[in-house]
Amino acid sequence: MNTPANPRRKSKKVLVLSGLALLAVVLVGLALFQSKRGSGGSAAFGGRGRFSQMSGPQPVQAAAAVPGDIPITLTALGTVTPLASVTVRSQINGQLMQLGFMEGQQVQKGAFLAEIDPRPYQVALEQAEGALAKDQGLLGQAQSDLKRFQSLAAGVAISEQQLDDQQYLVQQYQGSVKSDQAQVDNAKLNLTYCHVTAPVAGRVGLRQVNVGNYVQTSDANGIVAITESSPISVIFSLPEDQVPQVLKRVNAGAKLPVILYDRNNSVEVSTGTLTAVDNMVNTNTGTVQLRAVFQNLDNKLFPNEFVNVRLVVDTLQGATLVPVSAVQHGAPGDFVYAVKSDGTVALRSVTTGPSDTSKVAILSGLKPGEQVVTDGAEQLKDGAEVTVSQASAATSPTAAPAASTGAKQGDRKKGSGHRHPPSSGGP
Repeated sequence: MNTPANPRRKSKKVLVLSGLALLAVVLVGLALFQSKRGSGGSAAFGGRGRFSQMSGPQPVQAAAAVPGDIPITLTALGTVTPLASVTVRSQINGQLMQLGFMEGQQVQKGAFLAEIDPRPYQVALEQAEGALAKDQGLLGQAQSDLKRFQSLAAGVAISEQQLDDQQYLVQQYQGSVKSDQAQVDNAKLNLTYCHVTAPVAGRVGLRQVNVGNYVQTSDANGIVAITESSPISVIFSLPEDQVPQVLKRVNAGAKLPVILYDRNNSVEVSTGTLTAVDNMVNTNTGTVQLRAVFQNLDNKLFPNEFVNVRLVVDTLQGATLVPVSAVQHGAPGDFVYAVKSDGTVALRSVTTGPSDTSKVAILSGLKPGEQVVTDGAEQLKDGAEVTVSQASAATSPTAAPAASTGAKQGDRKKGSGHRHPPSSGGP
């Protein structure tokens, strides 16, 4: 049996539906209002899914493209390699009596390093000298007898056989004396080996044996290692297709400079000269090894250290130079934002050339004297209005530092230098 509906329940339901309808109308109105504001250019979402432009002109920093020279460099990863690295080993067996160096010390060639007990070798020397003196006496006696035999043989007082035997005896004693002399020289050599000296100049490492131990010629680690640190070399590899341009300059007599940077590739460590190119290509990697030498007077380069290498092959004359931060990278390739005289920017596709840590050469797409945005480009689009800070002059490749007269540095967002250009449909 059907029961009549409750009038209060119906009225509540009607109120809820009315409220939902009113809320929907308000949300639609807000959406339309925002879309109209976006079409007017006050605020909109760009192609990267976030606010891409602020109301009014965008504050940026800019720098002028200037003519200048820039080196053409080849980059590689190198390893610091000593020109000489020696493991000092004992050439005789004996007890280690003394060490003459401090670990990590710089030593000169011929400096005293260690002493091995010389007493056994001094005794051997005395024995060899005694045997030599004995055989020298026998030789002298035999030579004296030979002279008498030669006189007697002239008068037919002795037979020729006796004379021949005496001559052979003299030769035997001469051989014994020569052998004894070699034993004496060997004993003296062993005595010099007891006094160990540095074969090269360089820095000594950690000692491998302590005083009192018995050292042998078969010890693999030796006594200590010495690495030559000044001068020092860096070995690096280049792809085989880059080697011909290097050889062309080397064969023409050019001394190619090599610049080293730290592992972060931000701080210059040292400057040297290319000295050698290997004579074959590594078939496993398709690269050729090269060696550069550095004076390293300040000992900044450490053996087996990894460094970033820049080989200066040539110099590009009269190029158009802009700061590295001015060049953006996106779908159309490399581009910059050029500041026009009416206070707007124009997106310019450019062709880049050689670069260094601060500037890059523009081969096409930009002329010297034009202003390009170096900071604040992440929220720009083609035709956007900008205000250029006076501090931007300091970012010019050849300008001197200038005091900031524009907006505070903390109020400007730094550009990344790797951005995508805004889509044509977005503001």
